[in-house]
Amino acid sequence: MRIAVMQPYFFPYLGYWQLIHSVDVFVVFDDVNFIKKGWINRNNILLNGRPHLLTLPLKDVSQWKKINEIETANDAKTQEKILKTIICAYKKAPYFADVFPIIEQTVKGTGLVSELLETSLRLVCEYCGTDTKIILSSQTEKDNSLKGQDKIIEICKKLGASDYVNAIGGQHLYSKDVFAANGIDLHFIKMNDGIRYKQFGDDFVPNLSVIDVLMFNDKTQLKKMMQSYSLI
Repeated sequence: MRIAVMQPYFFPYLGYWQLIHSVDVFVVFDDVNFIKKGWINRNNILLNGRPHLLTLPLKDVSQWKKINEIETANDAKTQEKILKTIICAYKKAPYFADVFPIIEQTVKGTGLVSELLETSLRLVCEYCGTDTKIILSSQTEKDNSLKGQDKIIEICKKLGASDYVNAIGGQHLYSKDVFAANGIDLHFIKMNDGIRYKQFGDDFVPNLSVIDVLMFNDKTQLKKMMQSYSLI
């Protein structure tokens, strides 16, 4: 069985979804410390031809708290503002009517940000036809005193994983030899070069939230893009 472990992000970029697509079980790493100014509660969309940062407001944010200890501060006024921005940005996109309900359900969510983001992951996977099983790290029995690579290996063992897939940026954090010594094959996922799609204008703006990808591509195109990666 192949697994991946990653913190939950707010409608993350395409590479995150390729990671989910590449495994049998995706573990939402919700019981690690919150990272300020990261991508847990914000991301870029395309507005007037340029990247525009959307931020989901949170209560009492602290890097000393776990992600699953932080609540959204999503009042009705803020929700309406975020949704109006998305409508303004994408109302003329070809798949707006199909995709907007997923975004609306997420933005109008309340409670723990980890639960809201987990729901959005499931909704997007369902829309794209990705059948990867999604579970929460906080609901996985493990030794929580472990850190870094050791904690990931512990999760792999508890779930009976034969293979672990990590984002390419983790190459300096994890050792294939250490994983192999624990009976696990370590892989890193790399998005193929040249992934582009038609947006509104002639220029392509890359590395935006998956919101942008969903708005401009049908489900056949989405599947092709999610499979456009290599494991190293």
